[in-house]
Amino acid sequence: MKEIDQMTTTKLGTLERVDVRKAWSHEAHNFTPWLAKSLSRLSGELGVELEVEDTEVYVGPYRADIVARVPQTDELVLIENQLEWANLQHLGQVLAYLAGLEARIVIWIATGFLDEHLSAIRWLNEYTANQFSFFAVQVSVVRIGDSLLAPVFDVLERPNEWNRQVQRISQSGELTEGRKAKRDFWNHFVAKWPDVLSLPSGYAGFNPGFWVEEVDLKIRLWLGSESVGIDVLGRKSDTRDNVRARMEPFRESFEGTFEDIASSKEDAWWVTGLNVGSTYDRQNWEEMADWIADRFPKYEEILRGGPDVAE
Repeated sequence: MKEIDQMTTTKLGTLERVDVRKAWSHEAHNFTPWLAKSLSRLSGELGVELEVEDTEVYVGPYRADIVARVPQTDELVLIENQLEWANLQHLGQVLAYLAGLEARIVIWIATGFLDEHLSAIRWLNEYTANQFSFFAVQVSVVRIGDSLLAPVFDVLERPNEWNRQVQRISQSGELTEGRKAKRDFWNHFVAKWPDVLSLPSGYAGFNPGFWVEEVDLKIRLWLGSESVGIDVLGRKSDTRDNVRARMEPFRESFEGTFEDIASSKEDAWWVTGLNVGSTYDRQNWEEMADWIADRFPKYEEILRGGPDVAE
């Protein structure tokens, strides 16, 4: 009886919804950067891994909030955010982005959707099923008492055959021996150097990137068949001249730190690499991991130090 009495007198809190603006005061300045860093939360609801490619990408007169990629299939994903109820203007922008970005998966996030908006998503999924996948996702914020605010993603609409597509995506990743090797290497790296990179568990991508927000540039690690390397990228929406102007102040620091550096190569800057013969050979992984662990923090230190470091 005492156990029953204790159970009945246990204090329970009440889950309450909170204005999303208390978590993110501004859509572009707060919510989009947070979501770009926290895509695993959204990935968990969709059942498929997502990796950020870029944010605020210009498409004609508009800017797409987030462009991501499914690493197993290399499909582009467009994510459009609204910290308000969905409206037809954003639906029109989403459709315009499709042509400009060649995205295959579209995720429309808002605090609420009218029936006509959900009907439009259902119609698009029905009549473009072989080409595109559309999602309507409601974002909200909750807490219990004085606890921390917690974001919640509810998928209101998804493609009819999405579960099969998730299975296909999963299988496509498993069938690629190259991705298995990359997954195993990155797991090896994180196990040996847990404090150097922040990678999701089981990461199997080719080129993980890490944005340095202070200078709006991305440090990219790349893993080829024979070599591993590091370089720096600007945003896809930037012109090459704009990116060059932001890169140039760091020239002295990069060239003074790395003797083997190339100032630019195609769309990348400050390129260094290590040729090991075969990155699939596990005997080379120790050397590769140590090389990345030595170089990546130096890249980060130079960029976070700001252009004045190079003067």
